[in-house]
Amino acid sequence: MYKIRVILDTNEDVIRTILVNDAINLEDLHFTIAKSFGFEGQEMASFYRTDEEWNQGEEIPLFNMAEAGEGLSMKTCALLETLPEENDKLIYVYDFLKMWTFYVDVVQISDEQKDDLPAIILNVGEIPEKAPEKEFIAENPEQLFGDEGDIDDDYGHFDDDFDYTEY
Repeated sequence: MYKIRVILDTNEDVIRTILVNDAINLEDLHFTIAKSFGFEGQEMASFYRTDEEWNQGEEIPLFNMAEAGEGLSMKTCALLETLPEENDKLIYVYDFLKMWTFYVDVVQISDEQKDDLPAIILNVGEIPEKAPEKEFIAENPEQLFGDEGDIDDDYGHFDDDFDYTEY
């Protein structure tokens, strides 16, 4: 059995702690989280692997998006394999139009089995009417793109007077 804390990324504390069977997959966890926050679970969603500092990593989408059919999906990812240890973390994004973002953290893993799972054992705060605005800012944009002189260094000097319509 897993005890999982799910925290909504918002200014107010909105937290759910849920108990789930350790044999479920991430699709089942998706529906459990969505319903514990009052959502139907019908919108697109993804989990993202993350490190200790919550840096977003590999996406695990609700549906397999690969052309060959061998890509990841929530249905093919077992909870035991994806989150094998206590303190393992995922980022969960629900409804890509509204971008509800949650932090998912494994609080405890036990061998105890219960029949009435999933269950919400802690319910703190109310979900806001609107999803919080997301501001996507690179930490240091100059490091990502360099300065204007970089393109000259890599490809030779480009003249501002060059007439591109000749070709």
